[in-house]
Amino acid sequence: MFKADDLAVFPIDAWIQQGVSWVALNLRPIFLAIKWPVENLLSLNDWVLHAIPFPLFVVGFFLLAWRLSTLGIAVFSAVSLIVIAALGVWSEAMTTLSLISTAIVFCAVIGIPIGIWCARSDRVWNVVRPILDIMQTTPSFVYLVPVVMLFGVGTVPGEVAVVTAAAPPLIRFTNLGIRMVEHEIVEAGLAFGADKRQLLFEIQLPLAIPTILGGLNQTVLTAMVLSVVVAMIGAEGLGLVVLQGLGRLDVGRAAVGGIAIVLLAMVLDRITQKLAAPKAGGRSAARTSLLGTIARLFRGGQPDAEAAAVAAPAKQAV
Repeated sequence: MFKADDLAVFPIDAWIQQGVSWVALNLRPIFLAIKWPVENLLSLNDWVLHAIPFPLFVVGFFLLAWRLSTLGIAVFSAVSLIVIAALGVWSEAMTTLSLISTAIVFCAVIGIPIGIWCARSDRVWNVVRPILDIMQTTPSFVYLVPVVMLFGVGTVPGEVAVVTAAAPPLIRFTNLGIRMVEHEIVEAGLAFGADKRQLLFEIQLPLAIPTILGGLNQTVLTAMVLSVVVAMIGAEGLGLVVLQGLGRLDVGRAAVGGIAIVLLAMVLDRITQKLAAPKAGGRSAARTSLLGTIARLFRGGQPDAEAAAVAAPAKQAV
């Protein structure tokens, strides 16, 4: 009888293993160069978060959450942090937070420029888009396979996996935000003599920031998920608490880790959601100030008035 298994005549698994072994052996300097900044920034973030006293961290996080979102979310954030500490997993939560914060930095540094490049070139976008589709539909734990082969096991390789998985949403939303800027406004900016740099940094990026922040929210949530999954390759944090609980059949320990993960994810999600939400009500002034700060970073420290001077006549012309 003819069997489907008889068709498996190509030793693809052996070819892949040989290819990865060749890459790991001959391109090791490249992987060490990738690993070095990740390791150092992760160590710095981890040291800072663990060095801040618990009461000072809660108060500081409360004020930051209030500044970036609302008083209700700030209170929820402070209570959640106190609950996490009461569960006895404060140190693990700080490790997870350092994984996420480091991933956000690298995703912003890598993802936003690629997103801008995609928005300004259809040819680049046609190449990057299927890659993002593959990356975003690939199950999370599959990222661990190449990472382990190329970087080994531990917290730093886990961080590489987190960055790799969390960058696509920010690339996609940056591209989308810039492409969503009304064509008439772009044309008006060009008519007023704006060059490509001014058009990007003083019109397109400021108008695209709400969409980019929406991508940042997705990046944060993806990083949160991966920071738990990477416990399977030895990364520390709340994911390791859950993994230890499951390995020892200690349901209580696993539940404690799970509750802390949910609380931390909700806090980060609510804050980043508010950042991306449309301006409304009394909090609009604070949020506008934050967006202005981000816009100034994009524009290289130029004052807000300059952007308003360019954008305002453009809109009037439309």
